[in-house]
Amino acid sequence: MRIASLVPSATEALFSLGLGDDVVAVTHECDWPAAALERPRLTRSEIPEGLSPREIDEAVRELTAKGEAIYGLDSAELERLEPDLIVTQALCAVCAVSYDDVCSIAGALPGDPSVLSLDPETLDEVLGDLVRLGAECGVPERGDSLRRDLRRRLDAVRAAVEGAPRPRVVALEWLDPPFIGGHWVPEMIEAAGGVDALGEAGVKSRTGTWDELRAAAADVAVVMPCGLYADEAAAQAGDHAGELEALNAKRIWAVDAASSFSRPGPRLVDGVELLAHLLHPDRAEAPPGLEFRRL
Repeated sequence: MRIASLVPSATEALFSLGLGDDVVAVTHECDWPAAALERPRLTRSEIPEGLSPREIDEAVRELTAKGEAIYGLDSAELERLEPDLIVTQALCAVCAVSYDDVCSIAGALPGDPSVLSLDPETLDEVLGDLVRLGAECGVPERGDSLRRDLRRRLDAVRAAVEGAPRPRVVALEWLDPPFIGGHWVPEMIEAAGGVDALGEAGVKSRTGTWDELRAAAADVAVVMPCGLYADEAAAQAGDHAGELEALNAKRIWAVDAASSFSRPGPRLVDGVELLAHLLHPDRAEAPPGLEFRRL
């Protein structure tokens, strides 16, 4: 099977299912595993480089208000690659090429490729999509096996933190303006032995105010700007040091959101393991390969 992946989480899932050799193209943001970097890139961002976080937010809002695309798709390259399956998403307009655009382009391609949209809103749905993806690709047993393995790891984290005091946590998916983490993030915090002070599981991330964040009386703040890595998160946090200090949280961390928080794929479980270490370092070790910074 020839598979084109138009969302990083799908790329990560496909490689985790042992289907990397079937992946013929990926997005400009696909950077894990390393083998994904060797595939042709089908997308590009329409947001200019070098913008501040506030300017990025404003540019995204302006484009979406006009109904214009945030990402461009190289339809000629997609046609040349002749995929049998295109994997995308419709959950978030900011995260990938428009689902409607993908379906329109796919419908005009020779060979009539299938389009599979993965749109999980909860942690359980993320794991379920691994089964769906495996079945669509003809390896249902691999999807079942991967889901079982990930659930075992989640159960191990829950067992490790059972009975420990649960700190109040705020998860910040952007800082200017502040975005409060939603979807699967509150469940990740709960599994890691915390209480999400503001986010709601299965509900979209939302903008908040610094006054609201201060009133949440969080013990721990986790800075996880969507799609960014720990160094970039720490840099954003440095630009808002005063606002973060005013939260009066005992601990403030910057983490690799792109690796294990913002992409709904297998590595969310790595994120749960990391959160467990940040919240309960005496009960859980940090997983290897993830960067994080104490602020």
